[in-house]
Amino acid sequence: MSELLLSELAVQPVAALLLIPGVSAILLAVLPGYRLTARLNVLSTLLTFLASLSLLVARPEVGGYLFVDDLNVVFVVLGTFVGFTTSAFSASYIAHELEIGRLTTANLRFYHAMYQALMFAMNLALLANNIGLMWVAVELATLTTVLMVGIYRTHEALEAAWKYFILGSVGIALALFGTILVYMAARPVIGEGHDAMVWTELIDKARDFNPELLNVAFVFLMLGYGTKVGLAPLHAWLPDAHAEGPTPISAVLSGLLLNVALYAVLRFKMLLAANPDAISPGPLMVVLGLVSLIFAAFMLYRRRDIKRMFAYSSIEHMGLITFAFGMGGPLANFAGLLHMTMHSLTKSAIFFAVGHVAQVKGTQKLSEIRGLTESHPVLGWGLVTGVVAIAGLPPLGIFMSEFLIVSSTFAREPLLAVLLVFGLLVAFGALILRMSDIAFGKPTGSMAAVESSYVPLFAHLALVLAAGIYLPGPLVAWFQNVARLLG
Repeated sequence: MSELLLSELAVQPVAALLLIPGVSAILLAVLPGYRLTARLNVLSTLLTFLASLSLLVARPEVGGYLFVDDLNVVFVVLGTFVGFTTSAFSASYIAHELEIGRLTTANLRFYHAMYQALMFAMNLALLANNIGLMWVAVELATLTTVLMVGIYRTHEALEAAWKYFILGSVGIALALFGTILVYMAARPVIGEGHDAMVWTELIDKARDFNPELLNVAFVFLMLGYGTKVGLAPLHAWLPDAHAEGPTPISAVLSGLLLNVALYAVLRFKMLLAANPDAISPGPLMVVLGLVSLIFAAFMLYRRRDIKRMFAYSSIEHMGLITFAFGMGGPLANFAGLLHMTMHSLTKSAIFFAVGHVAQVKGTQKLSEIRGLTESHPVLGWGLVTGVVAIAGLPPLGIFMSEFLIVSSTFAREPLLAVLLVFGLLVAFGALILRMSDIAFGKPTGSMAAVESSYVPLFAHLALVLAAGIYLPGPLVAWFQNVARLLG
């Protein structure tokens, strides 16, 4: 009886994770008034986050289309938390955009509706038990962010949205072809129809699939979903989308959407690992991850726009995370999960700060932003803390995850570890150099103040600091279990 009760309680949160953002998107599309829609947006994301927390208590398989396990709960809880804090930041950020005339009330209705549609799509992708449904959900998430990137309707914003749409469509087409190949590999074993696309069926019987089809499928899936992850050389959409779209969307892209695409890659990596005759997916992930890290590290020195600079930082860190999961093994997988969590919290916090910096200075040009710690101390020191964290300095959480990745790589592949450390040091130098220019010295540009919400910024940084000092035992055990699942 108790097991049945837990199962019923868990099914309801899964439904809530989809119904709350889905219904909210419809309501926000028709409700008038900025303040009402902004508050409803925050309330909806809060309720969605609370629903995700209940999955920590019970995680049964829900059915043929949706399911819950340790892996997707990590992504769902992290994603809904960042979605909630970003909506709180968005309320004050978008209010200023409305005040200065960059957006209209009609734009804001559309923006908030698309925000909830994005939350629905990401939750659906993470909870899907059907690989075809997961593909559809990732495509829906892409289309909603394309529309949000172009919301300012400037030439640059529309160009960035169009580039994102074209490259995203190419990537999702490759992922679709890879998904079809997985279905073809499963059909002789499972049979035709829905069952040959159900994840729980696929992973149970993957040992008997045609390994040649699985090998080819993973290459297409890695390239397709890798486009969404932002891995080089498939990254070109990411800097433009960050630079030209609203800053809350930059936080969502770095903190949520890149992780959803990475989740899809990890699912198919597990599928290949379950087939003893298939190739190891690790080397391809290691190569793409390492190339992305080193390429982005050098590109950090050439950026002139503050949001583009941190977009390349996202490419660097997603490369590092992909590298860790490509190396595999309990320690590297654990470190990859920890780094993904720390990166999502830190990078979204950085974009919270950067959004208000661009508003108070009236520009995103690095050359026109100086002396923030003197002109806007709270904002300036918040940004400094975020940059110190993302650069990997102790005692913040990213230092711990990077140390674990580097040490596990040294133990197994010393040459790769040397290349990895080289890329990290190059990126470290660029970030510290830029931070010193932005934060210190004589203030330049506007000294204006805007209404800012610092709670999301410092809440994220506090979590990153706490993780760098102490990781709770239950969290470590949870991540260790997921690391074992990943193989």
